[in-house]
Amino acid sequence: MHFDLIDLRLYLHILDSGNITAGAARSHLSLAAASARIRAMEASLGIEFLERGRRGVSPTAAGKALAGHARLLLQQAEHLQQDLAEYANGVKGQVRLLCNTTALSEYLPELLADFLREHPNLDIDLQELPSLRITHALRQGSADLGVISDAVDTHGLQTRPFCDDPLVLIMPQEHPLASSSVSFIDSLQHDYVGLAANSALAVYLEEQALHAGFRLQTRIRADGFDGLIRMVARGAGLGIVPQAALARWPLPHPFKAHPLQEEWACRKLVLCARSFEQLPGYARALFDALSLPLRKNP
Repeated sequence: MHFDLIDLRLYLHILDSGNITAGAARSHLSLAAASARIRAMEASLGIEFLERGRRGVSPTAAGKALAGHARLLLQQAEHLQQDLAEYANGVKGQVRLLCNTTALSEYLPELLADFLREHPNLDIDLQELPSLRITHALRQGSADLGVISDAVDTHGLQTRPFCDDPLVLIMPQEHPLASSSVSFIDSLQHDYVGLAANSALAVYLEEQALHAGFRLQTRIRADGFDGLIRMVARGAGLGIVPQAALARWPLPHPFKAHPLQEEWACRKLVLCARSFEQLPGYARALFDALSLPLRKNP
């Protein structure tokens, strides 16, 4: 058996992304090089680690066992790097941070930029995922920290409050619903402007609509909150955004805004990890930087 850390990291990237092409890109390898490494790993033991299908790959039973050991080995390698960093100049550590849409776009950019400026030997692998997938990744040990909605189950993880994150329904000023407060269910009879289909918030809202027995009628999708708000203001449909996203817009707003009263919309964001006390030193530094007093929306 001849595996190196590059092989193991590539294999986990493939599992996390669900296909070899995306895993190769995350590992900064060509598709051909990545495929050759995986084939060599399988040939060295005569065992297939991946089941290949039309929609991507999934681990075999042996592949699941390999993934568990690979995560532990890479975590130990990172701890080793951290322990030796003080003896070497230029050694860089990396923290893997997962977050939902709102955290990524509204709360983290300035905080992470300040952190990177103050820690020149640290990098951050930042990825947006739905909160539920973030909790799965943390439990599996494939990420250090997460910023998620408190609406998901965090059993087996430690959490700490990060900020309030209520959701707001916005609509054109002349919309039929603009004259009074309206529930999320009532709004589902009308057209929406949405975020990208794979964004964490879009997935979350689709799930809430399905729980209510409806589907969101999405006419168009925007890349971010700014584009969504501008389309709503010009009459394209309804939208749901975090209250924080409205703070950047000058008053008076060119649209109507109604806070959603449903419990799932009055949410908070939390920091989470398998264990804050057992975080690697690099990740602990980021956790400390993000663990400020609970932030409130303007």
